[in-house]
Amino acid sequence: MYCERCKRLFDAAACPECGKDRWAREPRAEDPCFLMERGAPWDDMLGDVLDQNGIPHLDQARMGAALGMQAPMLRSTRIHVRYDDLPRALALAEELFGPDAPR
Repeated sequence: MYCERCKRLFDAAACPECGKDRWAREPRAEDPCFLMERGAPWDDMLGDVLDQNGIPHLDQARMGAALGMQAPMLRSTRIHVRYDDLPRALALAEELFGPDAPR
């Protein structure tokens, strides 16, 4: 299932992120799906790898731009890719960060 609110895929009765089932539905090819959250400089590195492989992605900063500029090493970014690109993006992320990289 896919949570429209959290942009996550899940196999449980409710979304593990928000705990709700009211936004759950079957995923569509164009749905943005959560890939992983990374901090600096790993978020930029993953973005570059996705770009090089032709995978569009949406980066969602977890802090405001001003704070991110003041303390770039504290920056954290949620990275989303289209549902139909998710298997390739996961394979690239595993290749980059290893099989035990947290999502």
